[in-house]
Amino acid sequence: MPRISFITPVVGREAELDRLSGLLERARGGEARAVLLAGDAGVGKTRLLDEISGRARDDGMTVVTGHCVDLGDVGLPYLPFTEILGVLAADERFTDALAAHPVVERLLGAGSDSARDVDGRLRLFEGMAGLLAEAAEVAPLLLVLEDLHWADQSSRDLLRFLLGRGVLRHRLAVFASYRADDLHRRHPLRPLLAELIRLPVVERLELRPLADSDVDRLVRALEPGPLPDATVRRIVERAEGNAFYAEELLAATDTESGGVPSGLADVLLIRFEQLPETAQQVLRTAAVAGRRVEHDLLREAVGLPEAELESALREAVGRQVLVAGGDDTYSFRHALAREAVYADLLPGERARLHGAFARLLAGRGHLAESAAERAHHYRESHDLAEALAASLEAADHAQRVGAPAEEQRHLEAALDLWPAVGPEARPSGGGVDRVTLTLRASAAAAHAGHLHRAVTLARSALAELGQDADSELAARVRYTLAGSLLSVDSLAAAFVYSSEALAMIPEDPPSRTWVWAAATHVLAARHVGENETALRVARRALGVAEQLRVTDAQADLLISLAVFDGAGRRGAESRERLVKARALARSSGNAPVELRALFNLAMGCYESGALAECVPWLTEGLDRARQAGLLSSTYPLEMRYLRLLVLHVLGRWDECLRAAASDAEVPSAAGGYTFGPALYVALARGDLTAADRARALLEGPFDWMATMVAGIVLTDAAALRGDPEDAVRWMRSTVTALADEAVPRPGVTVRLAALALAAVADAAVALRLSGDEAGVRRWTDTATELVELARAVAVHGEYGTPQGPEGQAWLARAEAEWVRATKGPDAAAWSEAVTAFGYGDVYELARCRLRYAEALVVAGRREEAAAEARAVRESADELGAAPLREQVDALVRRSRLSDTRGGEDRTRVLTSREQDVLRLLALGRSNRQIGEELFISGKTASVHVSNILAKLGASSRGEAVAVAYREGLITPEPTTSG
Repeated sequence: MPRISFITPVVGREAELDRLSGLLERARGGEARAVLLAGDAGVGKTRLLDEISGRARDDGMTVVTGHCVDLGDVGLPYLPFTEILGVLAADERFTDALAAHPVVERLLGAGSDSARDVDGRLRLFEGMAGLLAEAAEVAPLLLVLEDLHWADQSSRDLLRFLLGRGVLRHRLAVFASYRADDLHRRHPLRPLLAELIRLPVVERLELRPLADSDVDRLVRALEPGPLPDATVRRIVERAEGNAFYAEELLAATDTESGGVPSGLADVLLIRFEQLPETAQQVLRTAAVAGRRVEHDLLREAVGLPEAELESALREAVGRQVLVAGGDDTYSFRHALAREAVYADLLPGERARLHGAFARLLAGRGHLAESAAERAHHYRESHDLAEALAASLEAADHAQRVGAPAEEQRHLEAALDLWPAVGPEARPSGGGVDRVTLTLRASAAAAHAGHLHRAVTLARSALAELGQDADSELAARVRYTLAGSLLSVDSLAAAFVYSSEALAMIPEDPPSRTWVWAAATHVLAARHVGENETALRVARRALGVAEQLRVTDAQADLLISLAVFDGAGRRGAESRERLVKARALARSSGNAPVELRALFNLAMGCYESGALAECVPWLTEGLDRARQAGLLSSTYPLEMRYLRLLVLHVLGRWDECLRAAASDAEVPSAAGGYTFGPALYVALARGDLTAADRARALLEGPFDWMATMVAGIVLTDAAALRGDPEDAVRWMRSTVTALADEAVPRPGVTVRLAALALAAVADAAVALRLSGDEAGVRRWTDTATELVELARAVAVHGEYGTPQGPEGQAWLARAEAEWVRATKGPDAAAWSEAVTAFGYGDVYELARCRLRYAEALVVAGRREEAAAEARAVRESADELGAAPLREQVDALVRRSRLSDTRGGEDRTRVLTSREQDVLRLLALGRSNRQIGEELFISGKTASVHVSNILAKLGASSRGEAVAVAYREGLITPEPTTSG
């Protein structure tokens, strides 16, 4: 039998170890990074982490490891962090740090307050961040998270919070491993990885398969005796760079036939089958427990005397199938080995062992913490009644520790088990029945952001209602379903169900159920155009909510009145209502209502033109959504779009692109929300693929936001390429798609009409110059149709109130384009458009100033035109809007406008970035060197150099520097001698 060394040598990973060692050195100095260690199963992730952990300990760091486990459809909330917390709690050095953050004891089973509300979840997350930070002050920490591909959603949320909150500013490093080959397209870890890798403190390290020469070295290092070259060659060929496979193939060379098994499962079982029968029995039992198992639990489950058990374990550890842990546990050295042993169990044997573990866990106390694991074991042992009870316990525990996704999964597992368990064996009391469980699962799904699943579950609850169902329960089901339908834009159906709910229960005597039915009906009525009904019911229900002190419903109704009543959310009175609603919702712990208040506060600022005031509300709203696990729900998605839109409007385009890139945690189906304004930026910068990406948003089921974003981009793209037919077609089809019975003309109609009018006016101007009067009449008729549509929508809005500054600005542009199409450029009309966009839209202001400059040229006001052209050029350069820069340069050349005013200092023409480039140009830097010093690309530096040459009237770089020195734009650098 080959003698396998107890510790596998680390071969071929010198570069990775050096890189990780360097990061640990930085961590000890308080400047650390997190590393996402990716690699296929068996490639050596765990061995590499073991090696670097040993080095960290040798250098005085405290290493704490948390493991994620694969228990099928069972979620164990915060499992790796619970393990980490247990290690810290057992170390007396961290006693004071733990005492300073008692909220984290919830993860160890202490405390009983619910973490389901956003504040409880936030306290838990911040408590964990604070604990790690203080522990790192006691001793530098290395936090190792293994098998992140099996992590539950709550653990993923907590990891996102910790890395995003700057915990790595302390003496703390985080190394997390995951199987890259396990990440299918819809794997829940994928969006988190995409988000984390964009953080400046996070980097990815991929462990690729070993080179053949390294596998050869590994095999020869593992076997102290001589090996035939042919045997080594066969192992190298079959291992394909996988270190674990190489070890198993080497172990398999001792089979009686002297060959190597053909199947991977056979390879993985070779070590197992070479063990004595007692050791095999222990391994089969351990495989059912999972990858790790406590010694006491294993002893009780296997039923062997202590001496026999220890002998069997010694054999398993010596053969390197199991690894002994320092916390009285045993682990399979590799998950693949455990999977192979588990798959080799007979069905009856597997069920018997699962049942044994379930009963043992039930008898050990800490029932809440073990509920999810017990549910798994009971289900696999076919004890469905106990599995149902444990699933409900697990759901309750998940709710207490703030894990809504796991709560939903356990509730759905219970619902699956419900019909298979007889009535006499089902849990009794506490209003536990199939309908209420389904309703609770729907609420958990909505809380976790799974909106369509929430609708499906609410429909299931409705289908389960019997003829003699309690009227209050029947109303709850219907208004819950109505609320879920509103979140996915099924407005007519939502109104039907909310109407039914309100009709099922009387207003008197007052009840909480009636209040919420009314609050939901208010929203549904408004969305289908029943404005008077919405206001009447809202005012009545608000009084009842105040009387009953149902604070979250009171907050929801205050929001509805703020948005629907009078001047809407732009007014001062509405702002007061929204602020009060936000406070009430927060005090009640109702995160969705609080997010609704924050979204409407932000929208009120945006609609009134107070763009800077909008950003803090959006930041607060998205932070609260992230803490509550609601980033994919309706209002946070709306806030994501609005945040990007505000950055776009303010001209902070690079920030807009970065923010869009960081939104990878949201499902791709939400693309209109998460990168819509980034497409506006891309198009304005001349990216021809923006139109293709916008068109892709229209694929699949109808999505309102995706349709609006695509319509804006495609209409503007057609106008930019001079295609009026296509611009008008996209404008009309988008308005038609977005319209419904309640809102026949959506607010974005004004913007779309203005964009299409630009293309129409260009066509009319060109035809007028060529003398084609018939063509001119055709396009002027179209222009009149479009401007009248814009006027109607801007004046009356979607719900009868005039649009705010943004809508009025787009109307002013539409009016100016209409005049240009029907009569020609008009300076007065474009002056009004420029003034209107002065509320803060940097790019549209520049586009209107370009048209204003054209009109001024026609009017003979050339100096004013030149001043406007200079302003447009500067804006285009600051934004990186290349097409706009080309247009203004063409106007300057065509109209022979002066680039500068007489006697003007040229530093006022050069942008601040161009002045930086000019200084480096004077030092003889190349474009590449300029780019490196200014953190821009060499290509961008080249564009700035070209702009400088044009502005200074120079034909070469040397001449530009000479002109700059002569005119005092730059001064000579002092020499070292002074």
